[in-house]
Amino acid sequence: MTDDERAIRDLVATWMDASRAGDVETVLGLIADDVVFMVPGREPFGKEVFSAAARGMKDLRMEGTSEIRELCVLGDWAYLSSHIDISLTPPGAAAPLRRQ
Repeated sequence: MTDDERAIRDLVATWMDASRAGDVETVLGLIADDVVFMVPGREPFGKEVFSAAARGMKDLRMEGTSEIRELCVLGDWAYLSSHIDISLTPPGAAAPLRRQ
């Protein structure tokens, strides 16, 4: 594994830890301004849309995992494909909402 691959894997781990802790500012600090998120059932979106959604979920408790399925470093750019399994629990809820 290259240093760049390790740094990307560490970034994903930091992201998940910050998400579990509800630390939106750390998560946003990990995201490049020109990021493009591609998720099933939605048009691609950027950091501004992600930020608004993350701030809107600040009172939810999040548990989850991220599995990197593909990671490719090509010179000075890289991409990854991952699968996340997340449970969100609103305040006072008896059961979490699950997203995969």
